[in-house]
Amino acid sequence: MTSFRKYALLLVLILVVLCLEVACSRGPDLILATTTSARDSGLYDILLPRFEKETGTKVAIVAVGTGQALKLAENGDADLLLVHAPDREKQFVDNGFGVARIPIMHNYFIVVGPAADPAGIVGSPSAADAFRSILKADALFVSRGDDSGTHMKELSIWKAAGITPDPQSLKTYRETGQGMGATLRIADELSAYVLCDKATYLNYRSELALKILFEEDPLLLNPYSLIAVNPDRHPHVNSHDAQRLIDWLTSADVQRIIADYKIKGERLFWPDAHPEVMKGDQASQPSTTSPSPSPKPSG
Repeated sequence: MTSFRKYALLLVLILVVLCLEVACSRGPDLILATTTSARDSGLYDILLPRFEKETGTKVAIVAVGTGQALKLAENGDADLLLVHAPDREKQFVDNGFGVARIPIMHNYFIVVGPAADPAGIVGSPSAADAFRSILKADALFVSRGDDSGTHMKELSIWKAAGITPDPQSLKTYRETGQGMGATLRIADELSAYVLCDKATYLNYRSELALKILFEEDPLLLNPYSLIAVNPDRHPHVNSHDAQRLIDWLTSADVQRIIADYKIKGERLFWPDAHPEVMKGDQASQPSTTSPSPSPKPSG
């Protein structure tokens, strides 16, 4: 073999190795900014590997509070949102940052706390009454305090109760500034009450002493939506793969996977893009359910 051929072969081998290294170290194709509650439910561990295998598209999850997720998207630092704060989502779309709100699924918030229930919230007429009882009993309440969808919901319940909690003046009200899973663990260590989405609680329940003490109030409905970041506002976003993931997640087959996702026999989410996949299985849905939103984009 001539020295030239040896050199050419060596060069080809080097190029192959470099290509393999680039392929192995390739960054994500799509950035999904989402809530810590959706991540902590374990649902993404079921869905995203299937999507990546079927499409070859790599997805990076940035799990933060809904407020932070919306801010990332406003700055063009995400391609797609999966969040759960309807009023803020509508504002985001109306301001031109998002293409449309696409309902994907819903579940419910619950109030969990120590089994002894020192505030006596079991059997309360409403979530607002439960919160009033917690405050009246000087019982410890842990809040995420992070501008997340859960935090926004919590504040709306306090407002319905006619109370404005202030962590500076109210010693029994603690803010963690952390995600749902971490906040649950802190509340558990403190034997405190906390508002939580039911999916995350069920995923962590085996690690916790906290019990479900109040649920099934219409105010506790927790809808999730998908929003693609508007490429007219941020031309660099990957709108093609964002729409591809939206279409995949809202397909009937994947909505069935979402409906079938359970922990110890308990359903974590109800599909909203194709609610008909729940036919014959409606008994498992809480009685407080609002009518399923339309699968069509709204904004």
